[in-house]
Amino acid sequence: MSNANPPLPLGYSPVPPGHVANVATFLEMKSRPAADAPQISAPDLSIREWQDPDLAAYRALYRAIGEDWLWQSRLVMPDDRLSGILRNPDVEMYRLFRNGHVAGLLELDFSSADECELAFFGLMPEEIGKGAGRFLMTHAIDRAWAKPIKRFWVHTCTFDHPAALSFYKRSGFTPYEVQVEVHADPRLTGHMPRNAAPHVPIIEG
Repeated sequence: MSNANPPLPLGYSPVPPGHVANVATFLEMKSRPAADAPQISAPDLSIREWQDPDLAAYRALYRAIGEDWLWQSRLVMPDDRLSGILRNPDVEMYRLFRNGHVAGLLELDFSSADECELAFFGLMPEEIGKGAGRFLMTHAIDRAWAKPIKRFWVHTCTFDHPAALSFYKRSGFTPYEVQVEVHADPRLTGHMPRNAAPHVPIIEG
């Protein structure tokens, strides 16, 4: 999955006012890990497939998990396009629960032949650092490689949790490409509150 656009020049490149930029790292695994990380003992955790989710409920969970990290793609996406993704038979959606309360989201996309994209993987803020991520990743790896794929891939970026990249690498993914993404700041378009992701500065025009 190589970028068809020309590479950025060396040195600094200006970002238009009202926009944000982040560095995305793309990672892949081309075979199931020889020895998956041992499953943690977590009787209070469970994973349930989320079939045909309501758009509002999906966006509410997406926002609850991703607002601190400026996740914005599914908030700005038109309803019909998002609905098409959520109802695509090649997309598997799961929710992580702790003691009956939603604790995380997993989305696997098998739309491209011979591969699976770890499209979204996230935890509620209060779940970070408690082992729920490893529990969810074990399920993701199991589900992805249960199908005849040749590649399992994901991308993370500098807006994600600082430990995300090392977590993916420990899970068996290998970095293969870096890209810079520029998009309109969702805090200025009304899709997120202005106090979201305070670690990312707002630059107005």
